[in-house]
Amino acid sequence: MIASTSHGADGSILELRLDRPPANALSPELLVALDDAVRTAPERGFRAIVLSGAEGMFSAGLDVPRFLELDRSEVQTAWESFFRLMATLAGSQIPLAAALTGHAPAGGCVLALCCDYRVFASGRYRIGLNEVQVGVRVPLPIFAAATHVVGRRQAERMATTAELFDDDEALRIGLVDAVVPIGDVVPTALEWAERMIALPPATLRKTRALCRRELMRSFRAVDEEQLELFLDEWFGDECQTALRTLVAKLAAKGV
Repeated sequence: MIASTSHGADGSILELRLDRPPANALSPELLVALDDAVRTAPERGFRAIVLSGAEGMFSAGLDVPRFLELDRSEVQTAWESFFRLMATLAGSQIPLAAALTGHAPAGGCVLALCCDYRVFASGRYRIGLNEVQVGVRVPLPIFAAATHVVGRRQAERMATTAELFDDDEALRIGLVDAVVPIGDVVPTALEWAERMIALPPATLRKTRALCRRELMRSFRAVDEEQLELFLDEWFGDECQTALRTLVAKLAAKGV
């Protein structure tokens, strides 16, 4: 589900490539595996991480068909894993770049928002938070991550319109930091990582923690009561109908 490659003169840059065809959809198992890979990278000697995907598709977001198979307790565990992964990415001791090698809607966009730097493939690819379109309310940590990156007004636009942005608009609003041809996405992310590991590591770690302090508070703010309310919405008629309609459309397209 995840392919790992080391880069750099001393091998201290870890590329984690999502490898779950056809769309790198985030299954409960993939969420746990990615969390473990990111969390343990520093103790394995890595000083920076590049998170990439397949050419044309970074990640399509949550594996909705798989999530619809789960009962309430299993869905709760899966969402807890998703929030834990967000916190692991955002709170990583080492810098992370998202090499957006293609489309990055919904959960794919969320992963990118939790990284320090985002490189997006130019052309026909799209990125954004389209959860509301499929009946899923954007939870607090996701809105906080979007606000951290693009500011509150653009985060509200992302959360409420379900708009998926092309490369020009994503760059204009600050959702991505660079737009390059698809073949240059990973190399550009690696170049950024090389610049980051050249900085004093302890100073960088402390400064990044300061910059992300408010974002990290949003993860701690999701208590059991809030999660139960979210699960009530997830299993409500509106959300379930929208999700099952989405799955039917994907099946009709052979996805």
